[in-house]
Amino acid sequence: MDLKELIDSESLHVQQLDALVKESIAEEEMLSSKLLELERDEHLTLGQKVADKVADFGGSWTFIMSFMFLVVLWISLNTIWATNQKFDPYPFILLNLILSCIAALQAPVIMMSQNRQEDKDRQRSRSDFMVNLKAELEIRGLHRKIDLLIADEMKTLFRVQQTQVELLMKIQSQLDERSGGHAK
Repeated sequence: MDLKELIDSESLHVQQLDALVKESIAEEEMLSSKLLELERDEHLTLGQKVADKVADFGGSWTFIMSFMFLVVLWISLNTIWATNQKFDPYPFILLNLILSCIAALQAPVIMMSQNRQEDKDRQRSRSDFMVNLKAELEIRGLHRKIDLLIADEMKTLFRVQQTQVELLMKIQSQLDERSGGHAK
């Protein structure tokens, strides 16, 4: 096997390895995109949508400010108005009842939203685990491919070295013949 054939075979090996790496990367992208599609395909029920909206609004500064405004307005209307027009006099029993009802309804709705968020987080964790596992398998595969490539490269280098040694010995023998022929 001459040097040109060795170089050509090495070029072919590199192209094959490049194709394998591209295929592995494409498979990884396919897994990632499938997992993302699973997260997007989630169909929410009306109750879940309402729970999310209530939790989003209930945990915002808009809710706190508007709630505080309504409570101050309620108290102001009931303390400033004339004595006989008050609809909720001083200990504000009706206001306390309304606040208790809001708290009693808002807490379970927020908990439902948090439970759903935990389920989504669990699903993301599983997806991340699958992607990490796939990446680990791909890395192991690439390590094996690199090890095979190195072993093949060592064989090729040995053949190249053997060819070089043969060429050097051939040149040496030709030089010996020439120098031996001149000495006679």
